[in-house]
Amino acid sequence: MKTIPYGRQDISQEDIQAVIAVLQSDWLTQGPGIEQFEQKVAEYCGAKYAVAVNSATSALHIACMAAGLGEGDILWTSPNTFVASANCGRYCGATVDFVDIDFRTYNMSIVKLEEKLVNAKREGTLPKVVIPVHFSGQSCEMEQIFELAKEYGFAVIEDASHAIGGRYKDQKVGSCAYSEMTVFSFHPVKIVTTAEGGMVLTNNIKLYEKLIQFRSHGITRNSELMTEEAHGPWYYQQIGLGYNYRITDIQAALGFSQMARIDEFVTKRQARAEKYNKELQGLPIILPWQHPDTYSAYHLYVICLEENKITKTHKQVFEDLRQAGIGVNLHYIPVHTQPYYQQLGFEWGDFPVSECYYQQAISIPMYSAMMEIDQDYVIKTLKEVLA
Repeated sequence: MKTIPYGRQDISQEDIQAVIAVLQSDWLTQGPGIEQFEQKVAEYCGAKYAVAVNSATSALHIACMAAGLGEGDILWTSPNTFVASANCGRYCGATVDFVDIDFRTYNMSIVKLEEKLVNAKREGTLPKVVIPVHFSGQSCEMEQIFELAKEYGFAVIEDASHAIGGRYKDQKVGSCAYSEMTVFSFHPVKIVTTAEGGMVLTNNIKLYEKLIQFRSHGITRNSELMTEEAHGPWYYQQIGLGYNYRITDIQAALGFSQMARIDEFVTKRQARAEKYNKELQGLPIILPWQHPDTYSAYHLYVICLEENKITKTHKQVFEDLRQAGIGVNLHYIPVHTQPYYQQLGFEWGDFPVSECYYQQAISIPMYSAMMEIDQDYVIKTLKEVLA
């Protein structure tokens, strides 16, 4: 039986030729292709600087480091995300906490964030960094978050792993208009792929310089940053502790080629979403709600079951769809319920909106190369399973 995945890459012949060209060149890694890819993404998003790395997890880590997060500091993020959005804080030795989500957008709740900030100020436990997650491709309400950041003194790092190609208030996600830094993912199921890869965007030259160093062992060849005059053209200095988070020219070539079609990818995803919105009306499910200030990149299309209106359980619906050849998934298991975070003191019941969402959510197939006949099959099967 054919399986329709919940997401997959869209690779063209031009993408393949771009990768072959690198394989036939003098540079496989750390060549000119990386900077070309960075410039392409920065220009598209309207940001000044971009730093490509080997994964969005690495991007989140070095963004936190560039923001100065460390021992004794606090990071807040959403429970409704992949664990990397929280783990990046733990990598830096910081304490991690969460802000519950809005019941409509499934993004960080502005109301809950403000309430938590008021309490944290009173208790002396304000965060140094807040990471809003643009879940499924829809931007968080960044203007309100940025205003709170100015009032309470925290840095904002946007986890836009789902959202390249999306917009907020007529600005591209990644412009960093309301944040210090924005992180993208280029995993195969994302909007644009480099196979594995990530990127940090910023408008701050000092943050950019730190990101460059953290990406590659803390090493610099910039004479202005060195502690003494260069010994010769071969000279470099390690001026801090960094990591080997470098991306290759092979990956950058694929990403650069993919960027030529990013608007096409998002337009196709929008069309798929519009068809789902129309055809799934009337079923005992909650369809994705879109904030009027946002234009979603639709990395995911998530339905939530109204279990009081159906005879099957969440698990039964999920398994029935899988057995019918539809590769549904669930995004996400609330991070605070993971054993590692429970060992840090979190419990079920701490973030009830995220937990309620988890008990109802199913990600159904959504990708730009999805054929209409496959989407029709998904719709037909959903109607049969929920009948």
